[in-house]
Amino acid sequence: MIEDAEKQGVLRSGDVIIEPTSGNTGIGLGLVAAVKGYRCIIVMPEKMSLEKVNVLKALGVEVVRTPNTANLNSPDSHIGMAWKLKSEIPNSHVFDQYQNASNPLAHYDITAEEILDQCEGQVDVVVMGAGTGGTITGIARKFKEKCPNCEIIAVDPEGSTMAEPEELNFPDQISYEVEGIGHRFIPTVLDRKVIDKWLKTNDEESFAMARMLIKKEGLLCEKGFLHADSDQKSWWNVPINQMKLPSTLTVLPTISCQDIIQILKENSMNTAVVIDSNGTVLGLVTLGNIKSLVHEGKLQLTDLVSKVIYQQFKKVKLSDTIGKILQILTLNHFALIVHEQIHSNGSGECGKREMVHGVVTFNDLITFIADKKKTMGTAEKY
Repeated sequence: MIEDAEKQGVLRSGDVIIEPTSGNTGIGLGLVAAVKGYRCIIVMPEKMSLEKVNVLKALGVEVVRTPNTANLNSPDSHIGMAWKLKSEIPNSHVFDQYQNASNPLAHYDITAEEILDQCEGQVDVVVMGAGTGGTITGIARKFKEKCPNCEIIAVDPEGSTMAEPEELNFPDQISYEVEGIGHRFIPTVLDRKVIDKWLKTNDEESFAMARMLIKKEGLLCEKGFLHADSDQKSWWNVPINQMKLPSTLTVLPTISCQDIIQILKENSMNTAVVIDSNGTVLGLVTLGNIKSLVHEGKLQLTDLVSKVIYQQFKKVKLSDTIGKILQILTLNHFALIVHEQIHSNGSGECGKREMVHGVVTFNDLITFIADKKKTMGTAEKY
């Protein structure tokens, strides 16, 4: 994309590269920008891993994070923010990998040829994830020409709506943790006609396979990835479902701040989860935050809680561990524990939806760890 933009005279020395990405394309752009001397700004959702951020910053890339909850068409989304930055920064360019024809062309000309060369021109099946769709589109088009009997299989996470036929998708599930693949729209560069079959995968099996591959096939350089077993805390792998959490209050975004204050006080609670009419989590509100904003004159008691929803939180499952939630709470104020429920819409069709099990704060976690240590009679530091 960079070389084509240079050849066309669009990208010149001193210009700025901006790109919305899950981080993978961003790293590629960052590498080339570092070599060629361009300033590079990468915009990516907060759910993307810290490892990607560290790699990007090491390449000299400026990283801008956007809320996970932002709608794709929202100015707060990673795509919306990238175009906003372009409008504010002179001589800047958004290559827009979702629509840029150079994206699949690079994989048609280079990636596909590399695979064919390694396999001596014989490929029976190729399985790939689809993010923008550039990789799978470019490779599939080349393989259809040189290995016409090769089967092209695309992998799409549950929560994404890119797969065909439509019945494979889960329209009620809108979130997933796996990075770099899946969208709730069809990118322009994705040619679904060259894909023979779609497979859906979920977070649990994806992460289990990733860890298995790291354990059996991966090359872990240095020594800072995992603690030695002797250093592992006894509570680290304890499942979250062993935590005893108070009941969770869920409210609709149409309730007033005055009413939510009264409800929270009556139930000796500090936090409520805001959900829509379908049960989808929109965020959280806290008694302390509402009171503070009212005191500062920034909020009226008659205002709806939708005005003060706190959207910076991570979701975890009951099967996740205390160690995972500790890592989350070092960067976030809350963690929302959810579990999936299968429901029927009354017409014989079933779907999945997330149900709220509880809200965990850092204080909740430290209390649990302290109690766990007393029970086990250990003298671990935490």
